[in-house]
Amino acid sequence: MRQLAASVLIVASLALAGCTSYRPLYGAGADGKGVAVALSGIAVEEQRDRAGQIVRNNLISSFGGGGSSFILRLKPVEKSQLLSTSSGQKVDRHRYNLRVGYELADAKSGDAVISGSSFSNVSYDTVEQPIADLRAAENARERAAREVAEDIRLRLAAHFSSTQ
Repeated sequence: MRQLAASVLIVASLALAGCTSYRPLYGAGADGKGVAVALSGIAVEEQRDRAGQIVRNNLISSFGGGGSSFILRLKPVEKSQLLSTSSGQKVDRHRYNLRVGYELADAKSGDAVISGSSFSNVSYDTVEQPIADLRAAENARERAAREVAEDIRLRLAAHFSSTQ
C-alpha cells in the first residue's frame, strides 16, 4: 500500500513539474518585473462626477501609487430606475447601474494600449425617509463603483500578465 501511495506521489510530482505554462497572476514575469510593478505605473485621470471619483480612488488604492508610464481614462455613465413599489408599506425597490468605459494609454506616445467596458447593477430600497433614501442611493453607488474598479483592475492585471 505504501509503495502504491509513493508511486502515485512521484507520478503526480512529475506531472505537476511539467506544468510550466501556468504561473500566478501577480508572479514575476520573464523580465523579472511583476504585474504589481506594471499596475503601479498607471496614473488615473481626474473625474468630474462622484461615481467616477469613487472608481478612481479605488483604482489608485489598488494600484499602489500614481505612476507615470500609463494613463487610465474613465468614462462613467450612471442610471437609476424604479423596479417595484409596495403601496402598503411605502417601500420602493430601485436598480442602480454603473457602466464605465476605460482606455489605458501609453503616457509618452498617447497610443491606446487596451480599452474596454465594465458594469455593475446594484439594488437598493427607499422608504420615504429623505436622509435614509439618500444614504441608500449613495451606498449603492459606492458598492457598484467598488465592483467596477475591481473588475477593471483584474482586466488590466490580466493584460499585463499576458504581455510579460
